[in-house]
Amino acid sequence: MRQRRRRHLLIAGLIGAGAGVVVAGAQLLLVQASDALLPNVQRLKAYNRPGTVTVLSADGQVIQKLGPATREKVASGQMPQLVERAFIAAEDRRFYQHDGIDPTGIARAMLRNLRQGSVEEGASTITQQLARTVFLSQDRTIIRKLKEAALAGKLERQLSKQQILEEYLNVVYLGSSAYGVADAAWIYFSKTPAQLTLPEAALIAGLPPAPSVYSPLVNPDLALERRATVLRRMREAGFIDDLQQEQANAAPLQLKPAEPKYWTSRAPYFTSWVAQELPKVLNPEELEVGGLTIRTSLNLSWQEQAQKTIDAYAPGDMEGAIVSMEPGTGLVRAMVGGNDFETSQFNRAVQALRSPGSTFKLFIYLTALKESMKPEDIMRDSARCFAGYCPKNFGGRYMGSVPMWVALQNSLNTVAVDLLQKLGFDKVIATAQSLGISRELGRFYPLAVGATEQTVLDMAAAYAGITNRGVYVKPTPFEDILGPNGDLLWSRRVDGDTGRRVVPSDIADAMVWMLEQVVRGGTGAGAALPNRPVAGKTGTSEGGRDLWFIGSIPQLTTALWLGYDNSRTTNSTSATAVAAWQAYMAPITQDLPVRQFPPKPVLTGKFNPLSLKPRRQTGANPEADIRRPNEWQGQPLDSGARTEPTAPAPGNTRGTPPSAVTPAPVQSAPATPASPPPVPVAAPPVPPPPVAPPPPLP
Repeated sequence: MRQRRRRHLLIAGLIGAGAGVVVAGAQLLLVQASDALLPNVQRLKAYNRPGTVTVLSADGQVIQKLGPATREKVASGQMPQLVERAFIAAEDRRFYQHDGIDPTGIARAMLRNLRQGSVEEGASTITQQLARTVFLSQDRTIIRKLKEAALAGKLERQLSKQQILEEYLNVVYLGSSAYGVADAAWIYFSKTPAQLTLPEAALIAGLPPAPSVYSPLVNPDLALERRATVLRRMREAGFIDDLQQEQANAAPLQLKPAEPKYWTSRAPYFTSWVAQELPKVLNPEELEVGGLTIRTSLNLSWQEQAQKTIDAYAPGDMEGAIVSMEPGTGLVRAMVGGNDFETSQFNRAVQALRSPGSTFKLFIYLTALKESMKPEDIMRDSARCFAGYCPKNFGGRYMGSVPMWVALQNSLNTVAVDLLQKLGFDKVIATAQSLGISRELGRFYPLAVGATEQTVLDMAAAYAGITNRGVYVKPTPFEDILGPNGDLLWSRRVDGDTGRRVVPSDIADAMVWMLEQVVRGGTGAGAALPNRPVAGKTGTSEGGRDLWFIGSIPQLTTALWLGYDNSRTTNSTSATAVAAWQAYMAPITQDLPVRQFPPKPVLTGKFNPLSLKPRRQTGANPEADIRRPNEWQGQPLDSGARTEPTAPAPGNTRGTPPSAVTPAPVQSAPATPASPPPVPVAAPPVPPPPVAPPPPLP
């Protein structure tokens, strides 16, 4: 009988155990199936609020954070215990006892709120708040609340309590653009979380229920009342004693407000260009979702040196711009568009249209080389007119018969215009357009000396294409762009411009060699760098309104411009721009390896002017008004002068053919429609004194 009873009990036990296993298994399967329908908790690692953008430099430093972003997070394991206890007491005193939902806490909160006649205590746990912040909206609906509870359970099953608490403290909104305790500690007290005192930690912990209402910057009295509530709860939880509570309650606010970290861009002109270029590489949906991390091309140390250079060489209300870019990749490593971004957001590097002066001669001489002319071909430099337009060299000096490379070295205007006539407008314009010059170019002779305005960025990119041996790469500020979950949305190596050949490599190399001679013994001699080759060209517009130097080393092309927004004369020459360029490039190239340009190629073609069939111009005889040219004897007439000739204003183009397009006035500085230029400042009745270049920057 006993054996039978034991057998029955054993069978019943086995059946019960089996049923328990089945129920547990079914429950596990149900939980797993439910979890599979919910968002992946690993998204917490890469969480960014919608509409946020983080802009990084090329080496990963933060340049700026835009939108509702957590600007600084506390690393795992580094959260101060005082801060953790303050938030647990204020928001979820049974945090370590519940599994995501706290029925006891809900009942307690209901009773307290009924007694007080107001909502004094919330019922949502820290886990629920984290789930709502990261995965859900703030809508007050039953559906959202059910999802919140389910997600809280999943978080508790897949993360430790410490992980949940740290994630919450790094993302919770605490008012005044503070997202997370590190942001709040900085914005309210200019401290790190580890430096917070008890009253400061309690004040911050009291903010989550109504951050805008309890903010000490908005309502200091309410903030003190809320702090007292948190301190009382910390005492009730045993986190502090009576004396600590009393002393903390007696402490004044002692606020020390600070701007949110990374609120202001460390390179504002560059990041304004990033914002302008971003819609060109991402679709509207990707931009709207936000949570973007943009790794840019910017070298922050070069950027700082560029800004120092413009500040030093553009005194007073004078302005300047610098663009440095890699010829082979198109990556813009530095961009400055003015003296002070806070005063003027007008980006003169990409928005201002200025006369490029003799830097435009690149396209003239490059076209000549493409049409089988050679650097050694003899040109005639003499006072002459072309269809009524009579260019002049600086100081009225003419060198007679000179090799073409010497004409470029000394920036002889008459030779440039003569070449334009021989080559024809269409050939020169096509060359410029192939190198990224998209602005309409008029068919008139002042084109040769820069009468059509261009941007600093476009001119830098054109010169970079020649430095890159004839392969033009469109300038870009982007290396990589990551989405809100860390997924790659755009990469320069995959999606960026790979470049296009616009000039044969031997022609580009010959052009670079000619530009080297400008620096070795011509108008750009002041740009020479120690033990390093430099190729470049100076430029000055009529009256010294625009001062340019665009120069390259094999790894980097830099364009620099100086002038006034209202285009008044600088009373200076391009020698100032040359000195500024050298002051910028000398320090940033110290850590760059020395590389050489390709050797001067041997060009074997022969120029045939009949093959070009240039359009015949009406008006005065192009050879008229020739005045006793001097013969070139291997040295410039004024061997001591290396001053850049100026580009004449279009108003001096007498007898321009009716079919010619009237150029935009050189003295204007229009902006693109994206951003209007600053209000022009009226020129004083007495011209300012000449702008002398300051000593090199230390």
